[in-house]
Amino acid sequence: MFSRVELGLALLLAAAVGVAVFTGVRSPKPTPENELPSTFLTGPGGSKALYDVLARLGQPVERRRTALFNLTRDEHHRPALLVLIGPSLPLQSAELEEVVKYLRGGGAVLAAGNAGGITDCLGFESKESRKKVEVDSMAVALSPHPASEPDLRLPPATRYLEPGEAAPEDTTPRWRAIGELRKEGGCPVLTPIATDTLLRTAFLRRPVIVRLRYRGGGQAVLAADPEYFRNRSWRESDVPLLVTPLLLPPAPKRGRVSWDEYHHGYGREGSVTGAVLGWLTRSPGGWAILQLVAVALVALAVAAVRFGPALTVIERRRRSPLEHLEALAAGLEGAAGVETAVSLIVSGLRRRLSRSGFAPRGGRDPRHWLLALELASPTLRGRAAVRRLQQITTQPGGPERVLAAAQAVEDVWEELRPRTTRAAF
Repeated sequence: MFSRVELGLALLLAAAVGVAVFTGVRSPKPTPENELPSTFLTGPGGSKALYDVLARLGQPVERRRTALFNLTRDEHHRPALLVLIGPSLPLQSAELEEVVKYLRGGGAVLAAGNAGGITDCLGFESKESRKKVEVDSMAVALSPHPASEPDLRLPPATRYLEPGEAAPEDTTPRWRAIGELRKEGGCPVLTPIATDTLLRTAFLRRPVIVRLRYRGGGQAVLAADPEYFRNRSWRESDVPLLVTPLLLPPAPKRGRVSWDEYHHGYGREGSVTGAVLGWLTRSPGGWAILQLVAVALVALAVAAVRFGPALTVIERRRRSPLEHLEALAAGLEGAAGVETAVSLIVSGLRRRLSRSGFAPRGGRDPRHWLLALELASPTLRGRAAVRRLQQITTQPGGPERVLAAAQAVEDVWEELRPRTTRAAF
């Protein structure tokens, strides 16, 4: 039985766990607008639709969950097209240098948004629209001429690309940071030999998607708005007809399309255990659960320790099976249990010879059954054993009757038990 104190502590612990779980459930979750454009996410803001479409088209695809430090060094895993869609983590200077080497070596890159610094490194900036009248959105049109564009339903773009290089007197934080990167060698200057505007705004004619071509066959497609690469846009508009060709390796190259997931936070070192531990240490509900677990462990440790000397109890030793048998034999001998033992032996034979496997209770006298069994015995030896058993049950005697009855029953059983032959098998 539990004491009132223990029951009260258990109820208090259950209430605290319920409050912690309720707090964790009610904690703010990322909205579709703030959702990462990752190919692992199937929500409106994710980008899994793009990955599935290329896989359905038969294009080899992969999710890259490692940094870009060995992009040009690992020839066995060199992609034909590297896709970076609005990563949340910035690329390090060594990674930017690898991307530039990759482009100089004939690689292809598709970068949406700032792309962790790639867009700035290649001489462009993804800017938001300042026209509040149009709700920070701009109508888009295909280039080179609106008259030749197909009838596509494209969503308005909320961002556009601003080309340009840093002037010597330009001291804005953005260009100062890019200058520092280029001085360190992390973002070397890469001048394109051709710039094609694939998508622009309808009125101000600002580029939204451009293609940069470099010497050696390298190519970079820069998209200002990551919205064109989300599941929401692919379901509600004709964006797939525009973007799908950009997600394929440029002809005549063949190979895998590698989607960068490392800079979305999906590194290989991540695991379910790590995610759970991270949630426990970062969220208020997790801290509450950790505190409750600590309190429960302390309470368990205190309850497990016995204070004071051990209690003295009466030692009770159980009997062995042999002692039980001797006690049973002594009880039968003291109570003149010979008749009981003989009766049980006859009942066991009757049960073994019955069709149902059970000896009837309260039936006819065993002596009548033994007479019928003698008439039914097919052999002389069997009938003799039955007559001997009848004499044992009717005549008085001592404990030797039990052994004689057991031997007679065994003889009857050997004569009447079913015989198994090879034909039966």
